[in-house]
Amino acid sequence: MSHAPLPALIVLDVNETLSDLSPVATAFTDLGLPDHLAATWFAGTLRDGMALTVVGENPVFADLARASFHSLVGGRADAPDDLDAAADQVLEAFTTLPLHPDVEPGLRALDDLGIRLVTLSNGSVEVAQGLVERNDLGGVLDELLSVTDAPLWKPDPLAYKYALSTCEVEPEDAMLVAVHPWDVHGAATAGMRTAYVARSGAPYPHDTMRSPELTVSSLTDLADRFAD
Repeated sequence: MSHAPLPALIVLDVNETLSDLSPVATAFTDLGLPDHLAATWFAGTLRDGMALTVVGENPVFADLARASFHSLVGGRADAPDDLDAAADQVLEAFTTLPLHPDVEPGLRALDDLGIRLVTLSNGSVEVAQGLVERNDLGGVLDELLSVTDAPLWKPDPLAYKYALSTCEVEPEDAMLVAVHPWDVHGAATAGMRTAYVARSGAPYPHDTMRSPELTVSSLTDLADRFAD
């Protein structure tokens, strides 16, 4: 396998790309709700954030997450009596997520290659900061960035341009790494190199979105693709 040229900068998505969301499903079951609602809730939060982005608004992730929970659960027969407290419980789980097993060794291997690593999330910097602190990655990640400080959410090109400007790197020298095809597509429209992490084995929608430069199974696999 030929090795890909090293980017100067890797911009990492956070939610699901770095963090394992499975404890959120446990939070739903602890509330007496079906575990599959966790994925629906998270997808609904992203959907609403992107819808607001289309009309030029930059919402707060946590506000949307609460509203999404109320909309999804509030009309159900098995809804908790105190929806506000239940939403707090779900969000608490979301802010204390573990990393996927490949993330810590993958990030360290990428750092050892001399690649500058930053995050760019549609969520808050605090969530990313928690991941860093819980896993002793402070010396690996150079900056933790959020669309809170950008004009708009990902996948609007302005979100990626904010990260590039902050890091003072040209688009062609940076690579976006994510498990979400929409994130890969958005970064490609901003002129960045891209890598799709197919950790779940889900195929990439090449027919509708710009294809990634690299498709890898994990962050350790990504580091191997750059190794000498």
